[in-house]
Amino acid sequence: MTKSGFAKDHLRSFIERIERLEEEKAALAADIREVYSEAKGNGFDTKIMRQVVRIRKLDTADRQEQEAILDLYLSALGMKD
Repeated sequence: MTKSGFAKDHLRSFIERIERLEEEKAALAADIREVYSEAKGNGFDTKIMRQVVRIRKLDTADRQEQEAILDLYLSALGMKD
């Protein structure tokens, strides 16, 4: 096989892998939407749930820093006792 033939095959392999992963990602996104919909149907606030999921991804130091800055901003705007 020529060098250009190898490069084409290699490129095609990468593209096909990416396409498969994109399909899996779309399926997972649909599954996640379904779980949020189910939670909403059971009376949970999905906006808050999304915030909780986002916060849980943070490490402790980052989370504490964000909470401190949020408290500072809320206090500066008179929105916190």
